Amino acid sequence: MIDHGPSVAGEKGQIRAVLDTNVPIAAHLSRNPHSPTIELLDRWRTGEFVQLYSDNILVELAEKFQARRIAPEVADQYVADLLRLGKYVEVAPEQVHPVIAADPDDDVILACAVMGGATHIVTYDPHFDVLEGVYQGIPILDGLHFLYLV
Repeated sequence: MIDHGPSVAGEKGQIRAVLDTNVPIAAHLSRNPHSPTIELLDRWRTGEFVQLYSDNILVELAEKFQARRIAPEVADQYVADLLRLGKYVEVAPEQVHPVIAADPDDDVILACAVMGGATHIVTYDPHFDVLEGVYQGIPILDGLHFLYLV
């Protein structure tokens, strides 16, 4: 069992975001050291916003890092940072509702956001376009637009 540290009790006014797995993947694949995704991860690590995650997101991250052939030590460091700095959100299977038919894996991102009281969802995935930029009152932004807020 992984020790996730403190759960999701956040401070008022604090930016709390769920990053879709494509965001850290893009950061780790970027050849531009000034890319928005790299800057987002840097700002998260310095505490400018809280990153929420769930067990399902950790599983998907591991799969995506491996599929994209990102060095295991790099992937392990990101996950270690997420466990240390992120806020764990417990998401029960019955809390994951079918919303994005084109990619049911995206439903865990939505469930984590709702259950964790996220202020934002950050993704580059076009499957989220069916939600027209918002899910249950939570804005859905790409990395660059989220960076403007942070």
